[in-house]
Amino acid sequence: MQRPFTQMVDPTLAEMGKNLNEAMKMLEENPRSADDEGDINKYTRKDIPGPLQGSGQDMVSILQLVQNLMHEEDEEEPQSYRRIQNVGEQGHMALLGHSLAAYISVLGRERLRKLTTRILSDTTLWLCRLFRYENGSAYYHEDDREGLLKVCRLVIHSRYEDYTTEGFSVLCNRQPVIYISAASRPGLGQSLCNQLGLPLSCLCRVPCNTMFGSQHQMDVALLDRLLKDDLQSGKCPLLLVANAGTPGAGHTDKLARLKELCNQYNIWLHVEGVNLATLALGYVNSSVLAATKCDSMTLTLGPWLGLPAVPAVTLYRHEDPSLSLAAGLTSSQPVEKLRALPLWLSLQYLGHNGIIERIKHASQLSQKLLEHLKNLSYIKTSVENEDSSPVVVFKYNYEGSKSDSTLNLSIIEREADAMNQWLGDQLALHVPSCGVDIVELEDEGTCVRFNPLMTSAVLGTTAEDIEHLVQCINVKIPIIQNTLQLREEFRLEVERIAGLLYIVDYSWAGLGVLRYDHFTEEVDETKREAEQEKINAALLKKLNELESDLSFSTGPEFGAEKYCVYIGMVSEDVDISELVETIAAMGRDIEENSKLLENMTEVVRKGILEAEEQLQKANEERLLQEGVLRQIPLVGSVLNWLSPFQATPKGRTFNLTAGSLESTEPTYSSKAQGSGMTPPATPTSGQTRRYPGQKLFKRLSRNSDALSETSSISHLEEVETMESLSTPEMQPPSQPIFEALPSQPTTLESGTPSEVSQDVEALSFQTEESEGLR
Repeated sequence: MQRPFTQMVDPTLAEMGKNLNEAMKMLEENPRSADDEGDINKYTRKDIPGPLQGSGQDMVSILQLVQNLMHEEDEEEPQSYRRIQNVGEQGHMALLGHSLAAYISVLGRERLRKLTTRILSDTTLWLCRLFRYENGSAYYHEDDREGLLKVCRLVIHSRYEDYTTEGFSVLCNRQPVIYISAASRPGLGQSLCNQLGLPLSCLCRVPCNTMFGSQHQMDVALLDRLLKDDLQSGKCPLLLVANAGTPGAGHTDKLARLKELCNQYNIWLHVEGVNLATLALGYVNSSVLAATKCDSMTLTLGPWLGLPAVPAVTLYRHEDPSLSLAAGLTSSQPVEKLRALPLWLSLQYLGHNGIIERIKHASQLSQKLLEHLKNLSYIKTSVENEDSSPVVVFKYNYEGSKSDSTLNLSIIEREADAMNQWLGDQLALHVPSCGVDIVELEDEGTCVRFNPLMTSAVLGTTAEDIEHLVQCINVKIPIIQNTLQLREEFRLEVERIAGLLYIVDYSWAGLGVLRYDHFTEEVDETKREAEQEKINAALLKKLNELESDLSFSTGPEFGAEKYCVYIGMVSEDVDISELVETIAAMGRDIEENSKLLENMTEVVRKGILEAEEQLQKANEERLLQEGVLRQIPLVGSVLNWLSPFQATPKGRTFNLTAGSLESTEPTYSSKAQGSGMTPPATPTSGQTRRYPGQKLFKRLSRNSDALSETSSISHLEEVETMESLSTPEMQPPSQPIFEALPSQPTTLESGTPSEVSQDVEALSFQTEESEGLR
């Protein structure tokens, strides 16, 4: 009978594991429980640092705070973009390693030395056997570039004997040179030079093949010439960085030939790349197998095996331990050797078979996707090195125009990049478990990349996810094809209709871009652009209110074109003529309403000035009629009491239709008779007739028998009918309908026309009261 877990291990270790499991469960739960949904103020000050509490807090409260900070952005991000790592039990084991490292560090020095030596030697032995790297040493580091940096220092110490005592001065006599492939990850060479204190002239980028061989492999013949030239000029070639899986497309350099060249010129060969993971499989391609003969290689086991917070490993071969110590590849401090502890625990938990199974699963996923894509005629795959690389790069095969002119070829490439960018974004949105992303290749342009070795273990990608990915591709490709077929028709329709301006933007993945060309006599460029922006913004708002499958936006955030309407991809057969005519009609309505509002504002302003003048004249006439004595407060009261002065009130009202001031006597007489003006009835109309299930702008099939002649209605008439139903009538009935008044320096410039009418009416009655009081 097995003993309980708490009796088999140290109670402190058992308690540590228990607390870690409880903490992980709490952190992985949804922070917004049903009981806390009503407590809104609990999260209102999440971004404001608070004081450190004097009495301290318990572990549950602290973990609750960490949980809230971890999930505070969840409500703002789409659910499909939340790539939560599939931690699992093996991930908990890796996280436990960090806690154990802190606990082990408090042991006695001798016990700590023995324990760290055992952990380091075990992990190094397992990795060297797994990845076929015989007689190798290991350096564990958090930054995946740090291993290469320490290797460069090791090579400098080896090639410059006086470097330890003389320092950088020995490098001036013979300038060191580091060779790196042009297909390596961006910034790697610059980072090396900065960390080593070397000028960028010590970095040599080796181009890939341009005429013969692969377009993604290092040009070996050119490298040979570069080495000879540097030796003849008195330089010291130090190190060559090659790829077993380029960061972009996963291609492998000719490692066997490069190793021969490095042996010939006494250069250190360092290899990195995702394809190194396949060294653990039973069958390894010969191009990748040659990496086992290199001088050093960097392995990123965390994403390969789905292990969080485990260090990267650089395996290397060198016979002088003193130089390794000087370069920082080894350390005399036992605590630093505990970096390998999380990896030591995780490798034991997974076992040899578990490690092989994860890498094999990722390779099978890529092969499964590649087989599906080869059967799709409209998808182009990068078939180069497909047997040795688990990375699948594909793109929509867009041929575009048949013209051979350079301009058209450039346009085709830009359009193809835009469409493939949209395709990659859609696949990442709808099938996030596959972890596809966008990659820019020099010779292929924008492509979609599936790199399961870096994502499948983390995201838990399965064969069913690959099926869903292929289905999503089959759904999105017809949308691309349909959009491309309608783009030219859309351009012609926009250019045909006056008032619309077609905007050329080949980088936009959609039907096209247009702008309502607002005609104005305004000379000021700033005011003219403001009017243009206002009209197109109102047009975009109206378009988005329509019930259609089309998407309308302002375009890219940092796009070159402004004040435009960008129309997205088209999923169905759209009536382009109806769409463009509707946009033009809406633009004209907005422009006319804007002009009428400006005219009304000007008329109202002039009416106010005229009312003030007439009011001043009326006051002067009253002064002449009543006399000067009646204006003196005390004397005027006595005179009015002895001889009252009868004055007929004269009011003014502003007629919006005529644009003039009129007398209010008809209003007083009508009020005296007890009869008011009856507002006109709002016109009514029948319901808009539309074929059931028909979307706006959708072109109906000619074979449809269910649609009769009486049930069809043009979209333009439908929009006008809907606006007439939703917009209230104004006084008088002949007054046009508006949305908002333009900006003018008057007090009556804001509000709707009905509000303007009310303000003018209030002004007229205020005029009457003022005359009556005086």
